[in-house]
Amino acid sequence: MTLDEYIAQHIEPEPEYLYRLWRATNIHMLHGRMASGHLQGRLLKMLVRMIRPQNILEVGTFSGYSALCMAEGLDDGGMVYTFEINDEQEDFTRPWIEGSPFADRIRFIIGDANIEAPKLGITFDMAFIDGDKRTYRDTFEMALTLLRPGGFILADNTLWDGHVVDHAYDRDPQTRGIETFNDYLMHDKRVEQVILPLRDGLTLIRKL
Repeated sequence: MTLDEYIAQHIEPEPEYLYRLWRATNIHMLHGRMASGHLQGRLLKMLVRMIRPQNILEVGTFSGYSALCMAEGLDDGGMVYTFEINDEQEDFTRPWIEGSPFADRIRFIIGDANIEAPKLGITFDMAFIDGDKRTYRDTFEMALTLLRPGGFILADNTLWDGHVVDHAYDRDPQTRGIETFNDYLMHDKRVEQVILPLRDGLTLIRKL
């Protein structure tokens, strides 16, 4: 038994609906591993339970797995606003969101979150950044502007398969985007942060 298998057996089980979504994502979509999956999904739900946000901003819906996990953790009246810039995702993702038990807690929007999210006029309590790695710094600035003091930003993929410490990827635009974000965050006095070595790296950020 691997450690990953051991962990999966000793945490809250993956809901059947999310298991089916995970399977469909990996069967029908390129880069299916981008979906959060069992462990990270249960962590997202737990963090929402702990933070108790009213409004969550997600940048990068992909197949909807992470949005559903966060919606599952919300109190009544809470809402996830999730943005996906790739309009080709909509035909797959929207039916899974709208057919879920948490459809009334998710607003799925096709568009560039960096442009469209500020137009909502909403103050967010929590944000999950999982979009274009090349623009992570810009997305962080947008989310921080919309976040209440004391609110939290979660940034996914911040270790990027270890490429952030592998010079073979120095010219890769996505790796450079992550490195730029990580370095920028390290010196930002407006926040406090910690990187969790979970899956591909998850940075927890608190706005001071």
